[in-house]
Amino acid sequence: MKAYMQRMGRSLMLPVATLPVAALFSGIGYWIDPTGWGANNIVAAFLLKAGDSILANLGVLFAVGLALGMSKDRDGASALTGLVALLVPMQLLNPAAIAAFQHIDVEKVNAAFTKMNNGNVFVGILAGLLAAAMYNRFSNVKLPMALSFFSGKRCVPIVTAALMLVVSAGLMFIWPPIFGALVAFGETIAKMGAVGAGLYGFFNRLLIPTGLHHALNNVFWFNTAGIDDIGKFWANEGTKGITGMYQAGFFPVMMFGLPAGAYAIYRQSRPEKRKATASLMLAAAFASFFTGVTEPLEFSFMFVAWPLYVVHAALTGISMFIAALFHWTAGFNFSAGLVDFVLSLRVPIANQPLMLVVLGLIMAVVYYFVFTFVIKTFNLMTPGREEGEGEEDLDLDESFADNKFAALAARIYTGLGGAENVVSIDNCTTRLRLVVKDTAKADQDKIKATGVPGVRVIDKENIQVIVGTEVQFVADEMNKMQQNGGVSVATTTSTASIVAPVASATGGATVEVYAPAQGTLVAIDQVSDDVFSSKIMGNGFAIQPTENTVYTPIAGEISSIFPTQHALGIMTPTGLEVLLHMGVDTVDLKGEPFTMKVKAGQKVKAGDVIAIMDLAAVKAAGKGTDIIVALTNGEVVDQLTLTELGKAVTPNQTIGQVTLK
Repeated sequence: MKAYMQRMGRSLMLPVATLPVAALFSGIGYWIDPTGWGANNIVAAFLLKAGDSILANLGVLFAVGLALGMSKDRDGASALTGLVALLVPMQLLNPAAIAAFQHIDVEKVNAAFTKMNNGNVFVGILAGLLAAAMYNRFSNVKLPMALSFFSGKRCVPIVTAALMLVVSAGLMFIWPPIFGALVAFGETIAKMGAVGAGLYGFFNRLLIPTGLHHALNNVFWFNTAGIDDIGKFWANEGTKGITGMYQAGFFPVMMFGLPAGAYAIYRQSRPEKRKATASLMLAAAFASFFTGVTEPLEFSFMFVAWPLYVVHAALTGISMFIAALFHWTAGFNFSAGLVDFVLSLRVPIANQPLMLVVLGLIMAVVYYFVFTFVIKTFNLMTPGREEGEGEEDLDLDESFADNKFAALAARIYTGLGGAENVVSIDNCTTRLRLVVKDTAKADQDKIKATGVPGVRVIDKENIQVIVGTEVQFVADEMNKMQQNGGVSVATTTSTASIVAPVASATGGATVEVYAPAQGTLVAIDQVSDDVFSSKIMGNGFAIQPTENTVYTPIAGEISSIFPTQHALGIMTPTGLEVLLHMGVDTVDLKGEPFTMKVKAGQKVKAGDVIAIMDLAAVKAAGKGTDIIVALTNGEVVDQLTLTELGKAVTPNQTIGQVTLK
């Protein structure tokens, strides 16, 4: 369920990204002509209509966006299905249709159906989710020959339309009682003074995902129950300090609280995703502050981090309660943003409206620290904190579900710029050595988001991606992609035959470490290869050898031998993975100075000869001769203790031990 909600939230990012600009268009248009709503100014009318083209069709945006994002392959047919899924209830449940079904005048249609239009968020979300489910279920269905034209993706909109016919029939009977119950609830809490204002603010936000907040708004903002808070405020009627109480508390939240919450979300994002998160949060926060349109911000975390949204609803209720308790009032026609706040200052019935700014500054601090605490404490996947790189990477992972190396390769290959940028793919023991047309076109943040230990840009055409000891399998998959002209998500070959089983580490156990050669023992950070010296591949040590024979550094089983014979992996019975790397940059020597004395799968113990390394040949080739030992699965290592650092050691001498977690 959690994964489903997170994917739903990510799918909403596409339509949500269009909302800030729409909010700004509408806000600026309303700012230019707040009384005529465009009737008095052609520029204002143009901007208002431009913004309304998006804001009045949120249901359409969400239906199409969710259907596309939640579908298994993000095919355009799923988006079309989402649109079809929305159009059915919009035609069946609008006031004119209901009036025809019930043989009554449109004016007598239940108020519940007045908001059944293209802007209905709840129906849009429902349509999108059902459309995606139908697409995933029926997009590969094969019909009999006579109906074969409608097989596969063509049958999905038909099946979905039939389903939405049933759903619409259900909503026709279910929606009015729910709407009516909320109206009755609103009328009850309207009698509770400041507490009622707080409850209204809480439920107003809480009901936004369902679209039923309009039921409460009808009670408090308009004349459904005689309150008519918006109408009376702008007509300067009612009681000073009371009229506007169901609007005032929104200003501190929309102008100050939510933007501060957006900053908290940005601060808690992953470093590699901070730039993208900043773009979304900045645009959404400005829309909230300037125009009072909060959908871009709220829908960005409403589903992926719903507990945070509940907290936001509670904070809104608190703001509404405080403003009503102290009788600080202001009003809005459009929404509780800067534009309406400035305009409401002119209305005589507004009561101490500047105190709402003070409350707003306090709410900003509260929002920032509460959001930060909740996000960190419950590890909520707010924008920028999700693993991977969003929808595209998720789809790649699912497409390569049976081959983790193919999935990783696909994501790295995409981050490099794909076939248009990648020229050649090679690898050494731990890293991909890549030639590209332009390293500036490689998205380093996207590559790092795959979880690889590091990325090194050598020059304009050469880049290296540090993967680890399984780099060979990743390189093989990338070469397949390069040969096919790009990523092919059809490849799902099982890796069972190439992935060695990993034993579980034994907590607190110790493993003896032996000198793999005659020479001087040095710390790994003294090695001239920065991938090893920076401990990207894990902690370890090195021997500066004086003789050609190389012995086992640790007892275990040979898990892999690199094709160029210069490196191998050893797996201990306790699950510790060890990489033994002979020389620095010796992959370029194509195995010539090395003679391997063991085979993959062979068990080794202290004293066993692993290989012969021709030191003279390595030096003649201009390469370093350090024999490097790295503990590559550092998550099981508690401590590496070396007793002979800086001293001359002899083969098979015990030089320390590894303590496991």
